[in-house]
This record gives sequence, structure tokens and C-alpha cells, in this order.
Amino acid sequence: MFYWFLKTVVLGPILKMLFRPVVEGADNVPESGAAILASNHLSFSDSIFLPLALSRRITFPAKMEYFTGSGIKGRLTRWFFKGVGQIPIDRSGGRASEAALQSGLRVLRKGDLFGIYPEGTRSPDGRLYKGKTGIARMALEAGCPVIPVAMIGTDKAQPTGQKVPNIMRIGIRIGKPLDFSRYEGMENDRFVLRSITDEIMYELMLLSGQEYVDVYATSLKKNVIQSAVAKAREIQEAAAKKAPATATVSDVPSGEDALDAEVPGSADSHPAASAPDTERKAS
Repeated sequence: MFYWFLKTVVLGPILKMLFRPVVEGADNVPESGAAILASNHLSFSDSIFLPLALSRRITFPAKMEYFTGSGIKGRLTRWFFKGVGQIPIDRSGGRASEAALQSGLRVLRKGDLFGIYPEGTRSPDGRLYKGKTGIARMALEAGCPVIPVAMIGTDKAQPTGQKVPNIMRIGIRIGKPLDFSRYEGMENDRFVLRSITDEIMYELMLLSGQEYVDVYATSLKKNVIQSAVAKAREIQEAAAKKAPATATVSDVPSGEDALDAEVPGSADSHPAASAPDTERKAS
């Protein structure tokens, strides 16, 4: 009830008026039945704008931190995410990843739409990164289609770390459903899972027009943070030799702040190794 109240009465009308989203391919989403919406991930607001584009309800996973905060802010955040139907996931890997998979499958087995970001995190620089294979396993176990979705311009409307979004027009492109029933019963074959995931990422690349990078975004972010920490230590040591009393690392980025720094380039690679050569050249 709260989901529809926010969408149709409170947030929906305001956001549509301010950002005037342009939606292409909405008819590619079935009127009923389970389906996975696989989207690129440019901004926190992706999970807000995509549900506005469709008449059906979409459930997204949300990181566990949104549900475990303390104080007034923590309670309000938890209330909001629960109210809009988001489900908490633990992104630490291992058993936590299996629990997240099962949470998504429960949504799909009820015949609902489940939204997921195959990259696993927001793009650090606007490029499209290698997808994680959990989406492929989920599609095979649920026996449902995967619908690629490209969010356009949301990273400019609300860049990472910016609380108040910029008022501008954003776009949403929804591709045709991808049917992977030919792989039925092969959800434990890692080569099949990788092939399916790469096919999904290939479609996302075509829809979004993003440059594709064949590395995980999470690995790249981790490397950026480690590099920033190492640089901070070098500056701290150098400053300590010159002026020990004033040595500080405040002049360099650390932790999540390092993600806003310029990201080192990576070699590009086509995401669909099995795609025909003519198709690759066309892209």
C-alpha cells in the first residue's frame, strides 16, 4: 500500500514533473508473470526512476546498511526502504550471496518483477563493467526471462555523493526479453552462467551506449581505495619527516571518498564472446 501511495500520490507525480523521464520500450515488460529487470547502475536514483516508468511493481535488493542504521535517521531509512518493498541483502559474499539469491527467487516465484544490477555496484566512472553471474543462475532457477534496461543520464542528475539531484531530463530504455530456457537444468555450469551473463551485458551495452570494461567494478573500486590509502601513507611519512607536529592525511582521499577521484583506465573487452563477428563490428 505504501509503495503505491508514494508512486502515485507523493513522489511519482513530483519526479515525473521535474525530470520528465523519457521511456522507450515499456511494452517489452509483460503485463503479468515473473521477469528479471537487469539494469546498468549509474546512480542511487536508478532504483527510484525505473519503478516510475512501469505500471507493475518492481522489487529491488538494497544493501543491508539501509536496514540496520541507528537513531532517528536509521529508523527513517529503514521505514522508507521497507515501505517501498525493498529487500535487504548482505553483499559480503559466500553464504550471504546465496541468501540474496534466494530472496530474489522468492519474489520471482510469486510472479513478480525483480530488479537487479548485474555489475553489483554503481559504475565508478560511467562505463559499463563486467556482470556477476548470480543473475544468470537466478534466471535459470526461476525459469523466467531477463529484460535489459538502460538508465540514461541518472549519473548526471544525481552524481555519487550528491544529496540534492540536478533537475534535468533522464531516459530509460527497455530492451526485448531475453529467453534462456535453452539452458534449463544447467544452473550449476559456470561456463553457461558466464555466457548468459555476458549476453545480458552485451545487450546493456547496446542499449546504453556505454563503453564496456571487462573487469568487475567492485575490484576496480577496491584498487582505487587501496591506491589512495597507499598514497596517503606516503604523504604522511613525507610530511612527518618535514613537520611531525602537523602531519596529516586529510589532503588525500580515503575510503569511499577515493571513489570520486579519477579512475585509472582499463583495457576494453567485448562482453559477448559468443556473438557473431558482424554483430560485434556493428556495435
